[in-house]
Amino acid sequence: MYVCVCKALTERDVHTAVAQGCNSLKGLRGELGLGSECGRCTGCAKSLLKEVFATAAQQHAPQVAA
Repeated sequence: MYVCVCKALTERDVHTAVAQGCNSLKGLRGELGLGSECGRCTGCAKSLLKEVFATAAQQHAPQVAA
């Protein structure tokens, strides 16, 4: 799905940038130019960042045996 139509950035682009060290909306703007045109994508990008970080936290959380 497109996150930023102005810059033709997709969810995959955001995931790749996060994997390479971007950890904020400011970082995504600097790295990809996300939000630098009309700005409508920033809400979607913030939600996507939260989702990516939550997923990463779950994957790295220690598994507790029952």
